[in-house]
Amino acid sequence: MKKIALFTLSLLVFASYNCKDAKKEKKQVEEMMKTEQYSLVTDSTKVSFTAYKTSEKLPVGGKFTKISISETSSGATALEALNGTKFSIPVSSLFTNDATGTRDPKIIEFFFGVMKNTELISGIFKAGADNTCSIDVTLNGETANIPLTHESSENTYTFKGVMNLENWKALDAVASINKACEALHTGKDGVSKTWSEVAIQAEVLLEKK
Repeated sequence: MKKIALFTLSLLVFASYNCKDAKKEKKQVEEMMKTEQYSLVTDSTKVSFTAYKTSEKLPVGGKFTKISISETSSGATALEALNGTKFSIPVSSLFTNDATGTRDPKIIEFFFGVMKNTELISGIFKAGADNTCSIDVTLNGETANIPLTHESSENTYTFKGVMNLENWKALDAVASINKACEALHTGKDGVSKTWSEVAIQAEVLLEKK
């Protein structure tokens, strides 16, 4: 009987120590998570887009080679760290890798050039509830929101969204570039078309400290 009582007492003591150790480890992990912070590597940001032409919706890819980042912060998650980050993109940094060297000047002149305040595209990153995010973008004197999807690989985060240019009252600019590129934007059906829908993508690097 004494042996059983001693064995039971040993089990209770062992379980007590195990519980204390588990709680201690959990607390240590929680404290570590609290102290670990994400921050944006500002010169790592890459911005690209895909526009579409012809009725068949053929893609035309491009990117902006310059982007200025301001009002960065840090946070316990990547979205918290990016929340409130402001950016501005000079449209003159447009690059579509066109071998003829004629496409980029046309886009700058006949698309951005017919808009108001076209020197920069500016915006702010907004983190929402339930792991959602979006950007407010200012273009053509108008500001509108673009919901984003996001995925990550190690410390690289990729954000994607769709810009519908009618939300920025930019359909005149769409018509202008379509007229300037009428022959190139004419498909097999004989119709010249430039889509007002533009897919956008941003890639950023965040570091943990």
